Amino acid sequence: MSDSLKAKAEKLEKFKYPLVVLVIGVALMLLPTGSSQAKEATDRDEQVAVILSQTEGVGEARVLISENGVVVACTGAENARVRLDIIRAVSSYTGFTSDKITILKMAD
Repeated sequence: MSDSLKAKAEKLEKFKYPLVVLVIGVALMLLPTGSSQAKEATDRDEQVAVILSQTEGVGEARVLISENGVVVACTGAENARVRLDIIRAVSSYTGFTSDKITILKMAD
């Protein structure tokens, strides 16, 4: 190896770790993030809605889970026992307390 090539290699050697970090950072920035998270959230909401819909008295159900709480719209919401069952199930699954769970009557 020539002296000038050795000198350049030695200069690059001190930048080896910052370059590795830079390459890894760029690779992480190129990874998709938002759409997969949104799909996971939608899948989770749908799973809860399916389980609730199969619960006695709930009827058809739609669920929206956010960082701040849960909204459930269902046809059986006028029944107090059904609302309590929904609140218990959603609280158990999400960890939200009852004041963060809203149950709404779904329009017929």
